[in-house]
Amino acid sequence: MDETRLKRLRFRAWRRGFREADLILGPFADMHARLFTEDEAVAFEALLDAPDHDVYGWILGQAAPDAFETPLLMRLRAFQKGGGARIRQD
Repeated sequence: MDETRLKRLRFRAWRRGFREADLILGPFADMHARLFTEDEAVAFEALLDAPDHDVYGWILGQAAPDAFETPLLMRLRAFQKGGGARIRQD
């Protein structure tokens, strides 16, 4: 993934306007976005375009629309459950 796209994804993940979602999506992007495949990057961008409260609910386990039920969403759920979502250190 090119550096500009990576920076944009990370920025958007940290600044959604809904702090609870920021604290999951931001650390996830920091840790994993650099290694996203093209399909994963597209799926993550789609999540970033979806309403904050919906995305947060999907990560916490609510059923998401089929278009969002991707392996990436499953990874986000596991990341959140595993305690991977922590306050940003940099």
